[in-house]
Amino acid sequence: MAEPPLLWLETVGVADVPRVGGKNASLGEMIGALGGAGVRVPPGFATTAASFRDYVAENGIATAMQAQLAAFKAGKASLQETGAAIRRLFLDGEFPAATAAAIREAYRELGRRRGLSDPAVAVRSSATAEDLPNASFAGQQETFLNVQGEATLLQACRACYASLFTDRAISYREMQGFDHLKVALSVGVQAMVRADLGGSGIMFTIDTESGFPGVVVISAAWGLGEPIVQGQVDPDRYLVFKAPLADPACVPILEKTLGGKARKMIYASGGSARTALVATRLRERKSFVLEDQDILQLARWSLAIEQHYGRPMDMEWGRDGEKGELWILQARPETVHGTRQSSTLRSWRLTSKAQPILRGAAVGEAIAAGPVRIAHSPDDIAGFPAGAVLVAEATDPDWVPLMRKAAGIITDHGGATSHAAIVSRELGLPAVIGTQQATSLLRDGQQVTLSCAGGEEGLVYDGVLDFSATDIDLAAIPKTRTAMMLNIATPAAALRSWRLPSQGVGLARMEFIINAVVKAHPMALLRFDAVTDPAARREIEALTSGYANKADYFVETLARGVARIAAPFHPHPVIVRMSDFKSNEYAHLLGGAGFEPVEENPMLGLRGASRYYSERYREGFVLECRAMVAARETIGADNIILMIPFCRTPAEADQVLALMAEHGLKRGEKGLQIYMMCEIPANVILTEEFAARFDGFSIGSNDLTQLVLGVDRDSAELRGLFDERDEAVKRMIADVIRRAHLCGIKVGICGEAPSNHPEFAAFLVECGIDSISLNPDSFVAAARRVAEAETARPGG
Repeated sequence: MAEPPLLWLETVGVADVPRVGGKNASLGEMIGALGGAGVRVPPGFATTAASFRDYVAENGIATAMQAQLAAFKAGKASLQETGAAIRRLFLDGEFPAATAAAIREAYRELGRRRGLSDPAVAVRSSATAEDLPNASFAGQQETFLNVQGEATLLQACRACYASLFTDRAISYREMQGFDHLKVALSVGVQAMVRADLGGSGIMFTIDTESGFPGVVVISAAWGLGEPIVQGQVDPDRYLVFKAPLADPACVPILEKTLGGKARKMIYASGGSARTALVATRLRERKSFVLEDQDILQLARWSLAIEQHYGRPMDMEWGRDGEKGELWILQARPETVHGTRQSSTLRSWRLTSKAQPILRGAAVGEAIAAGPVRIAHSPDDIAGFPAGAVLVAEATDPDWVPLMRKAAGIITDHGGATSHAAIVSRELGLPAVIGTQQATSLLRDGQQVTLSCAGGEEGLVYDGVLDFSATDIDLAAIPKTRTAMMLNIATPAAALRSWRLPSQGVGLARMEFIINAVVKAHPMALLRFDAVTDPAARREIEALTSGYANKADYFVETLARGVARIAAPFHPHPVIVRMSDFKSNEYAHLLGGAGFEPVEENPMLGLRGASRYYSERYREGFVLECRAMVAARETIGADNIILMIPFCRTPAEADQVLALMAEHGLKRGEKGLQIYMMCEIPANVILTEEFAARFDGFSIGSNDLTQLVLGVDRDSAELRGLFDERDEAVKRMIADVIRRAHLCGIKVGICGEAPSNHPEFAAFLVECGIDSISLNPDSFVAAARRVAEAETARPGG
């Protein structure tokens, strides 16, 4: 039986890639397999690969196309000349009568199903070699939106056929090793979702930078989705924690970042253009595109799609502005991290210091340097030197041949899911996206260094800085009986470190998140009227814009920051220390100076437990408690263990624990464990009394050494006396481990001494310490030393 000229999407599935291409096969698969799970996909139909071959044969295209490709490969014609000539062959052709009639009738039937005459449709290209697990071909063929009328539809189908030979598609197939003559194209015709009146975007079921598989990343902008892909708008960004998604009581949103969204694409009215890019209103720029329930709905759908396909996925979605309904518009395999099987972790580090001149979103984790080349068009490829840093306002798929020659990429606009970001990841290039002013600030020939090694923020430096790259063989890291854990300072550091074989986080410092993310003193938020510094007032107003009250800003921001540290290590424990700023450090937060005492010795002053129940800070500590309840129970990061620092007496412990319980953090309820920092000699002397009140100890060797030896740990003059290996300190450590174990509670240590000193690691192992927590860059060396010590220990 002859292949039909087209098939309805509900009749095809993943086995039909040779007939309707990867994109259309995926759409049909979702309609058939996931419709029952509530996943909505717009209805439509797809022309078959046989129809494409019939078109080629009907118009005698093959011979002329072969000649053009042969001339290109022989160097007798440029890429641009070759592409233009082949595209003209398709655009000038006519459909076989049977194919044209089938397309017209299917279009009418789609209108009948939708109750519309001449319905608006999206016309998408679906190549039979695209969207395969190892080749995403992101954006290589064309999509036409808001197509109406039979004649216009047929012309859009011709244009889709022609787009199989855009310059970027030819270049991409050359790079991937596909035979141009063996690739066919199916045209998908779908009912348009009125996203022009609502919003749209992209989502991934994997963190696009680190490859962490436990989150969903969603980008969103007003209007149709093309400007996000093309990098023409800076979208909102949402990060969702997968593990608690099935729990209807949880709202596991780890991040909500408001994008600029300066423009949006809508349907055009009048003239030949079907869409138009227009400025957004101020209200739209200041508002999130998605409500929390929409974010969770999309995340749950994405999880269902990922589970069905059995691999990380890259999807496009839209929200109909008329009915408020969400729709999945495309789904394809994620090809950068999803297929990576490497057991090697590469770590990049700048080895010289400088002040950045530009900031943007980091793509990848690498560092690159080279001369700037500002490009205003992909046609600039002829004069682009290999190894230069490409600087552009934004890129679209036409830029791929030029991007392949670059050492790194910097753009004015775009987000983490824009075309520039997606292709940069596929090419393994570092990119700093959405700097706002790269093309105006940088100049041709200027030497720059761009670094994506610091987390989510990419930095650009003037000049060529020294940097290094280190490869860690994850398979060669020895396993130990002692739990090896990490000290994590920021959410970005947590995502970068998820592949290390740690058994959780031994120390996450809350004050680092308050300083870097929250930025404002909690009492300044609670008593904003008392803040007198005009600059601080302006910054606090900007930070808290959109919140019903300023305290909610603190709670939500801190909760999400802590949960983002906990998520990459779930279900392993993540020990979060409640804030341990000293008064002089708290004073540096926005609005903080008016709420802090001036102390001669802040290190021994109002810090840790004594601060929490003091009248000066008690209300601020209540906000910390509310944030931890939200992180554990609302977001669902139930692997969080809380820890109290600098607790001087058992009576003080009782006061703090009672205050925590009063505000939703009762030890033992809902699985909550509470630890104590063991860093004061009194903690060791009264081991049994403190053990009766806490679930575990974490030895703070810096403060313990300082207080046992009476040495200011910050004193350059006394540096030689400050040593955790001092016998007095070691006796304290050995004593608390032994007595705590007799009480049935665990003891860990957080500090660099086990990494820096092999004999100290051996000592801790000899004492039977339960866990050792270190900074990520010390993890491998420490794991090796602990393994050696365990082997050397009698019975090891």
